[in-house]
Amino acid sequence: MNFKKNKLFLGILLLPGVAIAGELNQANTAWVLTSTALVLFMTLPGLSLFYAGLVRSKNALSVLMQCFAITCIVSILWLAGVYSFIFSDGGELQKIIGGGSKIFMPDLGVNSLVGDIPETVFFMFQMTFAIITPALIVGAFAERMKFSAMLWFSTLWLIVVYMPVCHWIWGGGWLADLGVMDFAGGIVIHVNAGVAALVTALVLGKRTGFPTTAMPPHNMPMVVTGAGMLWVGWFGFNAGSALTADGAAGMAMLVTHIGASAGALTWMFIEWMKFGKPSVLGIVTGMVAGLGTITPASGFVGPAGALVIGVTAGIVCFYATQYVKRVLKIDDSLDVFPVHGVGGVVGSLLTGVFAASQLGGLGLAEGVSIMDQVGVQALAVAVTVLWSAVFSYLILKIIDKLIGLRVSGDEEVEGLDIALHEETSYHNL
Repeated sequence: MNFKKNKLFLGILLLPGVAIAGELNQANTAWVLTSTALVLFMTLPGLSLFYAGLVRSKNALSVLMQCFAITCIVSILWLAGVYSFIFSDGGELQKIIGGGSKIFMPDLGVNSLVGDIPETVFFMFQMTFAIITPALIVGAFAERMKFSAMLWFSTLWLIVVYMPVCHWIWGGGWLADLGVMDFAGGIVIHVNAGVAALVTALVLGKRTGFPTTAMPPHNMPMVVTGAGMLWVGWFGFNAGSALTADGAAGMAMLVTHIGASAGALTWMFIEWMKFGKPSVLGIVTGMVAGLGTITPASGFVGPAGALVIGVTAGIVCFYATQYVKRVLKIDDSLDVFPVHGVGGVVGSLLTGVFAASQLGGLGLAEGVSIMDQVGVQALAVAVTVLWSAVFSYLILKIIDKLIGLRVSGDEEVEGLDIALHEETSYHNL
């Protein structure tokens, strides 16, 4: 399938506001239903366990609580209008934002279709992407943000930052018109959340004791379990974004797996050479970097391109992590920006390269050169970085002014599990 045909096909499916009547495809419906469950599985329990294992034991429940609460609040916001303003017809404002015709889904029925799948399924599938995006940011402010501030930040960020960026790229907005290629969320999700994470870490400030006090993960088996769930769930994330049960989904799944494997091994070998021993934390972090970096390219590149993207992710994200922590001394607690943000940028730019048919990809649009496509990708990345940075900062400052962002010093020392929730993960400690 060449890119031009593929782009047209995806455009029809990804624009429910202009969806055409058709017959239900049961195979496609079954696959997207499965993918929806897999993507939700990435957040609950995958990301939750991954993050909870990475923090200190006194904060593990607080991270689980944050991911769980975000899942619930984003789901309600999605129904209350976020879905509508991304995926419905915005009329004269369509290039900027969608319309309000689908607020609370008044006309939704069991026979409503988007392309050849039920709109109920499309609604749920896209909701799971909206859930995991603010949940990723949790890793930047872990162990020091108030629970109430987290709820307000996640709510406002979803509406002010995620909603317009998602519409611009996936909902028929102006970046979609320019031909930006973001198959499963390298820009919409990883760049967007990564930049917000960096801004949040800077506004909140460092954890008490950072960087002189060691703050290792408290439970590595939990980290690896969560990482494994993320890997499996990511097949729904990327291959599910084809919205079809065919070769396109199969190729997306294959390149996702190659990218993850290459990123994991690359990170592991770099650590091995630099520090003398390969670490479990390193190999799973490299896997996440590989997955995030292959995400925008997953529907457009071949296996060889995925291999190069995965290796690049392992190298670039490893050194970005070292630079942010050791040189800049920014306390992005769980490395959200250097892994997801930097990985999303790298993957989005390389999509424009390895999607070219001469490099094993599915092909660029007719008349579009590699340089042209990379230029469009770079523009979309730059716009997203600017939008996310500015509005994340403003949201944080407003919340800080009104209710405060950070727990007290005593609460931070005590741990957020007891201080905010009066519960503990391990009663024998």
